Amino acid sequence: MSVFSIFTSLAGLGKTWMENKAEEKQAVHQRNLTAINNDADWESKMADASASSWKDEYLVILLTSPVIAIMYGAMTNDHLLIERVQFGLEVLELLPAWFSYLLGIAVTASFGVKGADKFMKMRGKS
Repeated sequence: MSVFSIFTSLAGLGKTWMENKAEEKQAVHQRNLTAINNDADWESKMADASASSWKDEYLVILLTSPVIAIMYGAMTNDHLLIERVQFGLEVLELLPAWFSYLLGIAVTASFGVKGADKFMKMRGKS
């Protein structure tokens, strides 16, 4: 075997290796693009599905009602209302952790899945 044929064979192996690496990178890139497109499609479908839903509005009303009640109690000097809201919020602390997590997941799913990780980190700090 001549030096030229050995060099040609090595060059061919190097070329094949580089082509395989390029194909591998392209496959990873394509997989990432597909995942991004699937996420965008899913979020779009969820937005379309919730367009006619009252779920988000219900949760906003539910979450802001204690604040509204406390403000009303402060403006009307109704200390009993403020105490009842405070007691209600304290009772919520007695819920089992699993229920709190389920409620948190439901709220974050309603307002956007991307906020779920932030909610879970916040829950871990308290």
